[in-house]
Amino acid sequence: MLDIKFLRENPDIVRQNIKNKFQDRKLPLVDEVIALDEQNRAAQREADGLRADRNRFSKEIGNLMRQGKKEEAEEMKKKVTEAADRLAELEKKEEELSEQIKKIMMTIPNIIDPSVPIGKDDTENVEIEKFGEPVVPDFEIPYHTEIMERFAGIDLDSARRVAGNGFYYLVGDIARLHSSILSYARDFMIDRGFTYVVPPFMIRADVVTGVMSFDEMSNMMYKIEGEDLYLIGTSEHSMIGRFIDQIVDESSLPLTLTSYSPCFRKEKGAHGIEERGVYRIHQFEKQEMIVLCKPEESKMWFDKLWQNTVDLFRSLDIPVRTLECCSGDLADLKVRSLDVEAWSPRQKKYFEVGSCSNLGDAQARRLRIRVSGKDGKYLPHTLNNTVVAPPRMLIAFLENNLQADGSIRIPEVLRPYFGKDVIR
Repeated sequence: MLDIKFLRENPDIVRQNIKNKFQDRKLPLVDEVIALDEQNRAAQREADGLRADRNRFSKEIGNLMRQGKKEEAEEMKKKVTEAADRLAELEKKEEELSEQIKKIMMTIPNIIDPSVPIGKDDTENVEIEKFGEPVVPDFEIPYHTEIMERFAGIDLDSARRVAGNGFYYLVGDIARLHSSILSYARDFMIDRGFTYVVPPFMIRADVVTGVMSFDEMSNMMYKIEGEDLYLIGTSEHSMIGRFIDQIVDESSLPLTLTSYSPCFRKEKGAHGIEERGVYRIHQFEKQEMIVLCKPEESKMWFDKLWQNTVDLFRSLDIPVRTLECCSGDLADLKVRSLDVEAWSPRQKKYFEVGSCSNLGDAQARRLRIRVSGKDGKYLPHTLNNTVVAPPRMLIAFLENNLQADGSIRIPEVLRPYFGKDVIR
């Protein structure tokens, strides 16, 4: 969410940013919020004047009473009552106007970084760099569920009977592989100086609206019926929410955290949810990384975060590439986002396995997170990135480590977690 002062002083920048994100329908909101803001500030000015008058009248009433001028004092009391009545009206008006302004401001997109390429959707994202040599073996790579089924490692039919499409049972060595990857990812991030956290898997509505846009909320979140609680779509939600209404001491920054959680997503409007497989599902587990830092350090941390994911995938012998997300592919709160995509030998192309995002001070402003520094209080920047998210990551792992005899090679770094060097 933008600072209302910034919008007031830079309406043309805000309008151009809306155009760059191809959200022209929101252009009228700029003038609307400016007009509401002026009404609100006028009400505040009048209210401040009435409060000053009330204090002055109260002193005058005391003086008049001491002088025995009761009639004049009574007249002055009437003015105090009138001022109080008007003040109550203005305070109610301020509250209503502030709520209208907040509602609009939460739909106006954050100012994107100048480095973000302008484009309408993810088809216009820009490849930045490739890491590792993508290989297509001289033997056929089956569909990922076929690979899993060879090891009796997945049961989709039972999952459909129990929960419907978009769910799965992982079994035996495939389930062990899934857990081993998560454990390795946890320790990988701890070794890089991140603090491990297991957060709540449900959050309240005020946290949901603090960490994501309304569009994301409606497309992703499952609400608990009869409760002010939502299932998290990623641990970033509860990890950033941990600091709601908090003042963080500057000396503790940066806060570098890595969290494990199950994740639950509607995948509303997603294509292929009925198709066999675990690429796009309603439930999965993920290791995440989150940073709260000084504004001047957020660019540096952004580069560190995506590099962590690249390094982890390369340590598992999986080729990856990075894509800079274009303006139209950015969620409204994001300043910048970069996707990490893994190589699929079967499809002979890359597919997304992680997303690194810099949200500037948008989440901090919505959640009222402040930093106490030597020069006063300010808003921190928040960033997040996927470390690893199986079972989607399993697709990349299985395809890239499948051998000609049908066995799965276990990379050296994963062997202490899995207990053997091959699955046969």
